[in-house]
Amino acid sequence: MTAPRPGPWFLEDFEPGQVFTTHGRTVTESDIVSFAATTWDTNEVHTDSARAAEGRFGERIAHGLLGMSIAMGLVSRLGIFEGSSIALLAVEEWRFLAPIRIGDTVTCRLEILGVRRTSAGDAGVLDRRLTLLCADGTIAQQGRIPLLIKASAA
Repeated sequence: MTAPRPGPWFLEDFEPGQVFTTHGRTVTESDIVSFAATTWDTNEVHTDSARAAEGRFGERIAHGLLGMSIAMGLVSRLGIFEGSSIALLAVEEWRFLAPIRIGDTVTCRLEILGVRRTSAGDAGVLDRRLTLLCADGTIAQQGRIPLLIKASAA
């Protein structure tokens, strides 16, 4: 499923096995520089072209947490959690599998792994796997980020 119906979606709208794919977003040099400035993470692999060229990746790459943040932003743009999301519960089994380079266009695949209602009954937990993909199909990052979400009004 690429284009979900407009949101918000509530707990009852989800079922294990659903897959959503976001639009793409190109990672720019400005993204990396801004993230470095905001976080104070100025490691040369992100900020020094000459030193990064000598390193493992041969050029500057995006911060791992910038990739995760972009994945979350892309999922947010699906619109299905606007007005129903309560809180992120964890980041689990997150893996940084391939570098994200300046100019890479990434998309995020969201898979619903599980759905369960909380004991209070007014909300539930979505077990979700996010996969951040580069345009060539390379998996850059992947992990689970469960979400506490509202149940629809009974």
